[in-house]
Amino acid sequence: MDTGAGLPDIAVGFDGWRAEVRTRVLDEVAGFLRGVRTDGLRSAAVEDVLRQYAVGGKCLRSGFMYLGWLCGAEPDDAALRAAASLELLHAFALLQDDVMDDAALRRGAPAAHIRLSEGYGHDGVESAVRFGASAATLLGDMCLVWAERMLRESGVDAAALARVWPGYDEMRIELAVGQYADLTNDVRDRPALEEVLAIARAKSGNYTVARPLELGAAMAGCAEETLMMLSRYGTRIGEAFQLRDDLLGVFGSAAVTGKPEDSDLGQHRATTVVVVALESADPATRRELSELASRPALDQAAITRCRDLIGASGAPERVEAMIADRVDEARSALRACSLPSGRRAALDQMALLCTARQM
Repeated sequence: MDTGAGLPDIAVGFDGWRAEVRTRVLDEVAGFLRGVRTDGLRSAAVEDVLRQYAVGGKCLRSGFMYLGWLCGAEPDDAALRAAASLELLHAFALLQDDVMDDAALRRGAPAAHIRLSEGYGHDGVESAVRFGASAATLLGDMCLVWAERMLRESGVDAAALARVWPGYDEMRIELAVGQYADLTNDVRDRPALEEVLAIARAKSGNYTVARPLELGAAMAGCAEETLMMLSRYGTRIGEAFQLRDDLLGVFGSAAVTGKPEDSDLGQHRATTVVVVALESADPATRRELSELASRPALDQAAITRCRDLIGASGAPERVEAMIADRVDEARSALRACSLPSGRRAALDQMALLCTARQM
C-alpha cells in the first residue's frame, strides 16, 4: 500500500493538511482529464468549462470522503485518488443544476451553458441558447461517467471498492431525486419547513458531507460503530451546510458565493430562510413578503425589499441558531467516539469550515 507520506500530519496542522489534500485532489482530477478521450470536443470553451467546474472547487466532498477513509486506514494515494473522483461527480451536478436553473454565474464566471453558446452563430440567439444548454448537459453526462471511471481505476483494491458501490449508487439516485424535488420547490406553493429541509438534505446536505464520509469509511472497512457516528455527524453538518448556503443565497454577495445575488429570490425558490421568514414574521410583514414572492417576476427593487422583510422577520437569527444547534450535535458525536485525536480534530475543523459565515 502507498502510504501517501507526502501528506501533512492532521494532528500537526489542519490548515496545512487541508491545503495539501485540496492541491493533490485537483492535481489528480486535472491529470485524469488530460488522459480521457474527448475526440470532437477539444475546444477552448470546453476545456475552460472543465477547469471551471471540475478543477476550481473547494473540494469539500472529496475531502470528506478521504477523511472517511482515514477514520479506518492510513494515508494512501489510491484512496485520495478515489476521493478525488467526487469532484467530477460534483461537476456533473453543477452543470445540470445550472442548466435547470438557467444560472448566469458559477464560481464568479459565466455558467457553462452561456460560455458554450458563445460563437454558435446558426439560426440566431434562440438556437445558440439551445445549443449551449444541450452542450452543457452532454458535458455533464461525460463528467458523470468519468467520475465512476476515475473511482474504478483509482488503484483501490477490488474488495474495498465493492464496499463502495452500493452507497455510491444510492448517493447518485438521492442526488437526482433531490434535484427533481427542487424543480417543484416553489415558495408560491407554501411548502412546510420540514419538506424544504428534506429536499435540502437530499439535494445537497447528504451529498456534500454524510455520503462522502460514509463512502470513504466503507472503503476503509471501518467498524459499524464508526460508520454510525460518521453518519450522525455527516447528517447534521450536511444540514448546517445547506442552511448556511440558504442564508448566503439571500444575503451573500456574488464575490462570496460566485453566483448572482438574486438567484434564490428571483427564482421563487422556497429555501429554509424564506420559509422560516414566512412562519416567523408578524402579519403585516408576512402579507407583504407573500405578495412579493407571488409575483411572476421580481425586479431588483422587489428583491431588495424581500431581503429587508426577511431580515425584519427574525429569520436570519433563527436559521443561525439552527446551524449552531446542528454543529453542536455533530461535535458532541465526535467527542463521544474513539477515533484518533488527529482524525477527530480534522472532522471538528471541517465542521466549522463548511458552516462558517463566509467560506
